[in-house]
Amino acid sequence: MSPEITKHNGKVHSSPLRSMPPPTSFTPVTPHLAISPTVSVVVPAMNEAENLPHVFATIPQWIDEIVLVDGNSVDDTVAVAKRLRPNVKIVTQTGKGKGDALAAGFAACTSDIIVMIDADGSTDGREIINFVGALVTGADFVKGSRYASGGGSDDLTLNRRLGNKVLTGIVNVMYSTKYTDLCYGYNAFWARHLDVLNLDCDGFEVETLMNVRAAKAGLKVHEVPSHERNRIHGESNLRAVRDGLRVLKTILKEWRRQPAPAQPEPTATPAADRGVA
Repeated sequence: MSPEITKHNGKVHSSPLRSMPPPTSFTPVTPHLAISPTVSVVVPAMNEAENLPHVFATIPQWIDEIVLVDGNSVDDTVAVAKRLRPNVKIVTQTGKGKGDALAAGFAACTSDIIVMIDADGSTDGREIINFVGALVTGADFVKGSRYASGGGSDDLTLNRRLGNKVLTGIVNVMYSTKYTDLCYGYNAFWARHLDVLNLDCDGFEVETLMNVRAAKAGLKVHEVPSHERNRIHGESNLRAVRDGLRVLKTILKEWRRQPAPAQPEPTATPAADRGVA
């Protein structure tokens, strides 16, 4: 264990560094990287049996828990998920909409970190390490951005692109944020902040709600570049005008709502120390 060298009043002082956690407390990711916090991935799905093999193939094996929220599918979504990952946790949605599905999935998670991805093949599970890496080095909430350097989209239409830009600008002005992408479904956060996010919406406005509440609560929000791919099979339930209006309504509603206080970081070993080895 190497000493920590400091200077005080011109004199050199040394003190022993804090011991590293034992190797058994880390989860191998690559030969050069390991993570200590546990990670859950929430996948809301309705009639996505054809897409799940592609989605699950991108989710790293070091993920501790996959929670699939089934929106009462009429195809083999649940059976396919169980075949692909026998230890997958299945949650049957009792309400409707993506927001409701995510709330149910988050409540079922048991890990330190929660990551949300889509079941249509548009989000790449291999990017999860970028989100987790930002969290263990100090962020509270990490949002994917298709507009950050290195990000992109194969799926954004002109109407969706313009709408997202306008809505992102409104949020940045109203909440003093510097977001580049507001309406994207790839996000990750420490589970201890669930009370702050307090999802109470049903539809696709859920991403905006999470981003706004994270900012209002003073969470350290970090963006990472992400590339959105086209849906592989089936048709999206997203409707640009209808859901854009719901997003705008959510933004204005949150302006009048008092933020929930953020949960302090645990007093145990700092996340940055126990997160990367």
